[in-house]
Amino acid sequence: MVNFNNDWDELLKGEFDKEYYLQLRQKLINEYRTQRIYPNMYDIYNAMKYTAYNDVKCVIIGQDPYHGEGQAHGLSFSVRRGIAPPPSLINIFKEIRDDVGIDNLGKHGELTKWAQEGVLLLNSVLTVRADQARSHRGLGWEYFTTDVIQLLNKREKPMVFMLWGGDAKAKQQFITNPAHLILKAAHPSPLSAYNGFFGCRHFSKANEFLRAHGMGEIDWSID
Repeated sequence: MVNFNNDWDELLKGEFDKEYYLQLRQKLINEYRTQRIYPNMYDIYNAMKYTAYNDVKCVIIGQDPYHGEGQAHGLSFSVRRGIAPPPSLINIFKEIRDDVGIDNLGKHGELTKWAQEGVLLLNSVLTVRADQARSHRGLGWEYFTTDVIQLLNKREKPMVFMLWGGDAKAKQQFITNPAHLILKAAHPSPLSAYNGFFGCRHFSKANEFLRAHGMGEIDWSID
């Protein structure tokens, strides 16, 4: 049983008894025993442990965890302090600098402060094999993260969804509540950032939306 120590506990109470999850859990037990899997098993659910359901202001949906040594710690696009920020995160920081004038470049890549600000940093798939991107795609995580998004969609209090790239945009079909704002762009990867991520101004747009709905803005700095 997973304990989030916040309102996710009640909302996801029955999730871990579903057939897909029991099968997923068994597969993960086997893989953690025999292979290098990221993140650490105790960090898998950090996105929801750090950001309670009722505190969510913005959801940033990633693909799957970083697959390099020591990088992933359960928050999409985030790496632990002491680990060099990956190219996608550097591009996110560049867009923040150009959009809202906050310069996070040259610091670190840990986004825990955003999670504490109300940014749910959720990957579509929550685990990955070392050095094998998308290796846990189709294992069952997609059911779990879709259920999380559907729960968020039901909430009356508005929030912003940032969907970057194909995997994130695939979740749009589950966001039907007109109370929420959906922002879409290319993935911040160096392969696609120039196809519409740079210049998307999602960070200022999110804060404009939150301000218009009487909610506190997000401080996009990391220190």
